[in-house]
Amino acid sequence: MSKIRLAFENQKAFIPFITCGDPDLETTAKVVRAAAENGADLIELGIPFSDPTAEGPVIQEANIRALAGGVTTDRIFDLVRDLRKDVTIPMVFMTYANVIFSYGAERFIGTCEEIGIDGLILPDLPFEEKGEFQDVCDAHDVDLISMIAPTSRNRIAMIAKEATGFIYIVSSLGVTGTRSEIKTDIASMVKIIRENTDTPCAVGFGISTPEQAAKMASYSDGAIVGSAIIKRIAAYGKDAAEPVGAYVREMKNALRTL
Repeated sequence: MSKIRLAFENQKAFIPFITCGDPDLETTAKVVRAAAENGADLIELGIPFSDPTAEGPVIQEANIRALAGGVTTDRIFDLVRDLRKDVTIPMVFMTYANVIFSYGAERFIGTCEEIGIDGLILPDLPFEEKGEFQDVCDAHDVDLISMIAPTSRNRIAMIAKEATGFIYIVSSLGVTGTRSEIKTDIASMVKIIRENTDTPCAVGFGISTPEQAAKMASYSDGAIVGSAIIKRIAAYGKDAAEPVGAYVREMKNALRTL
């Protein structure tokens, strides 16, 4: 069974996103551990990229800060090796296809297996083009995670049928960032997913409050939060681990009631 599935067993999953190297890798390690200790069920680790097309200003700025600090893919691999000494929950990388192409897909995905990365999320990889990574991911037991957006419509069933790990439901059109209200009909998207697969699904993009997280997780199997966490890291810098941990605990507690 996919290790990612364990994050969704008998509970609604809370999934924080953290940009590696913002403000530095030492802080990232502390923040990841704080998130895991405070109830995160799965963690998305962002590998910074110079042109993160799916990201809004908050995460774009985190990418810029991390790259300016000299973060590299190899240093992030070393970070994960260190985290895996004590962090046991599933972890996935979120990055862009170019990062993997430039590193070499076989080498990159093979290293993911070696260091204990359970999945890959590539927002700029269209479903129709996933074949070039899918076989390598399958060979190395790394889930290539599918994204379904409000624009997916008649493609939702097709994407769901082939999904592995979990399905990332994009709640809103546009880029990442907190939103005061999420108006997408998530329930109807989830209904189509459920009719075609038993792979769990979680909602991301725009969630920042416990109420939003609980609402989105009531339709699906979990909630994903990025920008609201990155904002806290930007505000607290090297001292971000404690406030992020407290926020994760608050968000997870909101999901425990479902």
